[in-house]
Amino acid sequence: MNRCIGCGSVLQSLNKDEVGYISKPDKVLCERCFKIKNYGEYIPVIKKHEEFENMLKEISKTKDLVVLVIDLFNFNPNNSEFEKYIDNDVILVLTKRDLLPKSLYEEKLLNYLDGVKLNIVDKVIISSFKNYNFDYLIETINNHKKSKNVYVLGYTNAGKSTMINKIIYNYSKYSNEITTSILPNTTIDNVLVPVNDDLILIDTPGILDNGSIYYLKDIKELKKIIPNKAINPIGYQINKKQSILVEDLFKLDLANNNIVIYVSNRLKVDRVYKDIKVDMDTHEIDIKSGEDVVISGVGFVKFTKDEHITLHTIKGINVYTRKSLI
Repeated sequence: MNRCIGCGSVLQSLNKDEVGYISKPDKVLCERCFKIKNYGEYIPVIKKHEEFENMLKEISKTKDLVVLVIDLFNFNPNNSEFEKYIDNDVILVLTKRDLLPKSLYEEKLLNYLDGVKLNIVDKVIISSFKNYNFDYLIETINNHKKSKNVYVLGYTNAGKSTMINKIIYNYSKYSNEITTSILPNTTIDNVLVPVNDDLILIDTPGILDNGSIYYLKDIKELKKIIPNKAINPIGYQINKKQSILVEDLFKLDLANNNIVIYVSNRLKVDRVYKDIKVDMDTHEIDIKSGEDVVISGVGFVKFTKDEHITLHTIKGINVYTRKSLI
């Protein structure tokens, strides 16, 4: 059974509308991956949540080392998907460090994850974009692996496949890159990546994060929403007559607070009058000093005072609070 080297789907030449289709039997990359890589054309694939649960259960049975990739920008400490099913040894890998302020101490970021209820054997901060800290990552993986096989897990767009491609480039004779995209379900099934004779990384499909912006906007809009370089935080002192409006993504109503907004630099942030009407979902939230409100996939807002806030968001998006990351 041959599989696509980009997404892990089983290769087939019978049905153009099914995953894994190839026009010629000697192809090693399915047409879907070819179009993503060369033309930016994305064909959505829907996976049931039960498929991810079964995958995690099977990985747990192996007892092999797990590398759990966490997107610092969108980290949700309340999500226990992995805690529910994974009891393997886990290395936490924090990605997208380059999006956060340079002044932020890495030790603080690492300590922020102390509440994660997994069998964590180590934590590593990396930046695939800047090729940062990969020597230490490989050393850590080799120190803790139980066998040649190491599973790489994470939520959609956490940076798993991009990280593996950087490892391929840095350390492996394996020349085939994994398909990457900012849209969900790019990796369809497990992809085995032989780094060397003693290490095989197994890239797995990104876990569905229901309510993420990735499912609500098209790729053109996402390229604007998802930050691709260091964010310039925007601070505001807001009174009861004012609101903050971030394009058509969210509107924040406050009584009196100091806030800092972390969103892509390409998004327009406006201070507007509170009585401006928007056709959005409404969330009533009791926020505390030193907490963030996260709009999944879009960004987060840090608060300095206790307050009841009203947050209007794009319909269907997930919103949650957490201890301030910064």
